[in-house]
Amino acid sequence: MSFSTDIKDELARIKVKDMGEMISELAGFMPMCGRIHFCGNQRYTLSFITEHSPTSRRIFSLLKALYHDHITVEVRKSQQLKRKNIYHIQLDDYDLSRMFLDDIGFLKNENVFMPNDQIHPYLVRRDSLKRAFLRGAFLGSGTLSNPAKTYHMEFITRQSGFAQALKALLASVHLKANIAKRKEEFVVYLKEAEMISDLLSLMGANQGVLAFEDVRVMKDMRNQVNRLVNCETANLSKTINASLKQIEDIKLIEETVGLEALPDSLREIAKNRLLNPSSSLKELGEMIEPTVGKSGVSHRLKKIQSIANKIRGENK
Repeated sequence: MSFSTDIKDELARIKVKDMGEMISELAGFMPMCGRIHFCGNQRYTLSFITEHSPTSRRIFSLLKALYHDHITVEVRKSQQLKRKNIYHIQLDDYDLSRMFLDDIGFLKNENVFMPNDQIHPYLVRRDSLKRAFLRGAFLGSGTLSNPAKTYHMEFITRQSGFAQALKALLASVHLKANIAKRKEEFVVYLKEAEMISDLLSLMGANQGVLAFEDVRVMKDMRNQVNRLVNCETANLSKTINASLKQIEDIKLIEETVGLEALPDSLREIAKNRLLNPSSSLKELGEMIEPTVGKSGVSHRLKKIQSIANKIRGENK
């Protein structure tokens, strides 16, 4: 199973007893996977469609707890290659359908059908209701990438107005989301690991948070180790290249005027470099009595380089 499915499995098991939270969670489902079916004579029924079996059971249970009757579930096969099960949870009674839409603030006028793609303030008037609404929205049409690969969490809707409303709701709980258009859909997404972790916690996916943070810590540690290794490799490469150039200068002096022509301080450094090609400047300085610091060793090697460059100029 995918990481996203694991999160949804956990969220679908959360027990809710408060009627207000039930209504807010169902309200979160409606713009994501809800459908309105017109039957003529200004009558209609509702359905919710999902591929996730635990989510279908949750929608059925919430509707049953609130509206009692006329709720059915149909299982159909997807027309796509993998032939997945598609669950249709249906509220077949017009009066109950209208009551539900009234409860979630989906109708702007009591007598005229007018869908509302905003989030009614009553549905998110307290923190527990915000959590329930976001949980329903994610279960309805949300995805979460495997954090081992990338940090990306999104809500997918076909309604531009609802995407903006959902972004504002996330902002009200201090989570910064962005919106992207993908063909005919609007995607509300988060890409910062800390915000994704906070949202999982907010929705109630406590085990998911632990799994997410475990992967995140391991990933951060691995990245830190890689940075350190890359830094050490770069430093080692720099040291070796500098050493090869210094040895080249020293051998040129040795083959032309001889190392004995150098002052004692430069001759000592030159011989130590030839004998210790992989040593750092600090290590070279510690081979001398009395010891010399890195800057002192560097200064002497630069003098040797200057002498070698002068010899090269004279030999042209």
